[in-house]
Amino acid sequence: MLADRLVGGRQVRWCDRQTDRTLNDRPLSTPALPTPRPSACPGLLRIVPARDGGICRVRLPGGRLDAASLRRLAEAAHRHASGVLEVTNRANLQVRGVRPERADALIRDLLDAGLGPRVAGADDVRNLLLSPAAGLDPQAGMDVRPLAQRLLQALENEPRFHGLSPKFALSLDGGETMAMLDHPHDLWLSALEGPDGQPLVAFGLAGCVPQAAGDPPALAAFPRAGVVEGVVTLLHLFLDLAESGVAGPDCTRMRHLLARLPASALLQRLRERLAVPLLERAWLATWRRAPAPMDAHIGIHPQRQAGLCLVGAAPWLGRVDAASLIALADLAERVGDGSLHFTPWQSLVLPNVPVAHAANALAGLEALGLATQPGAPATRLVACSGSAGCARAQADTKADALTLARRWPAGLSLPPLHFSGCPRSCAAAHVAPYTLLAIDAGHYDLFRRDAGHDGFGRRLARGLDLDAAVTRLAEEARSTPHD
Repeated sequence: MLADRLVGGRQVRWCDRQTDRTLNDRPLSTPALPTPRPSACPGLLRIVPARDGGICRVRLPGGRLDAASLRRLAEAAHRHASGVLEVTNRANLQVRGVRPERADALIRDLLDAGLGPRVAGADDVRNLLLSPAAGLDPQAGMDVRPLAQRLLQALENEPRFHGLSPKFALSLDGGETMAMLDHPHDLWLSALEGPDGQPLVAFGLAGCVPQAAGDPPALAAFPRAGVVEGVVTLLHLFLDLAESGVAGPDCTRMRHLLARLPASALLQRLRERLAVPLLERAWLATWRRAPAPMDAHIGIHPQRQAGLCLVGAAPWLGRVDAASLIALADLAERVGDGSLHFTPWQSLVLPNVPVAHAANALAGLEALGLATQPGAPATRLVACSGSAGCARAQADTKADALTLARRWPAGLSLPPLHFSGCPRSCAAAHVAPYTLLAIDAGHYDLFRRDAGHDGFGRRLARGLDLDAAVTRLAEEARSTPHD
């Protein structure tokens, strides 16, 4: 459904996520800003209605935000929306419950706070995932932050890239222990050293960094000095092929292109365009990145920088109210350097905390209701907005997830579990070890991730109520430990 409203003194149209959208034909805020593209994916300029109000997604470069900006974001969410914010599975923050008559004011406040793109029209293209410990993790082989900044500048400065799908995503891995390696990306990049010690960045398409023997291997590698040019060339090639029809109609993601054009043919075309070396080596076929520990983003962890540490915690189901975010900003300034890093596990990390203040930081996070102990149920549960926030959801997944956590047997570690209100899997970009897929209110099918099965994996049971789900999952936890 479409409804007219005033934004910045101009009549525009409020878009409905269930249909093709007709968005405003003028900028939402100032004349320097472009018209946001029709999409079901929220953005800062494109507020998408849901059952509990509009959703405004604020993309955070590398998941990073300073305390002053966080306060302004929280205050805007309180003033113009429900005051509820969510950490997303791409380490962004989104405001829920935006009131239609306040949407223009929210957008203006967020832009005034510097939370928009540096370049007009570039909001949708800022999808570059980093470790929350990038540049800080003592196990990392490369500080990827300077490279990430150059990549983001290249994405924002090239108007053609602004036409990429809002879901088109890149990841940059420096070898950190604190790393999300299971989210598929259109383009993944991972730092490594060749057998001769040469610093390289391997890459792959429409998938994840390889960790196990059966994972699809890296396609090739760039010398580190040539990564930005290599990525820019690859993205132009993708858009050329998409626009030419080689990949068929509606080619918006790298997986669409690879369904029509073999990776070997794509690499050949890339090689013909590149001015930097494209390294295809036999050893890349067997290179595997070391897996990341499950709870590396929770608790206290030493930094590369002497005398400093990272302190991580998880809010229940990724949701934090505005007052708690302001308190988090205060805490970050009190115990650290005033910065916060949000994570793709829908949690947050306080970086650069002096070791002497680590216990105070942990206590402060606990006092705000965040989980700070590895293995706590809040660190293992993911749930979509559910029927309270989404018309597609078959059950109130967030409420049911909290109920399951309360009923979980004491002393037994909860396996990583995803509550999904429908098959779209909005809350988890990766396939969780276990998924409860809602079929109606209070009833779920249980799946276990299995390499031999697509989607959520192998179905273990049908139509479980919450008590039955607890019983079956407890059996799984006892027979297949996940710690």
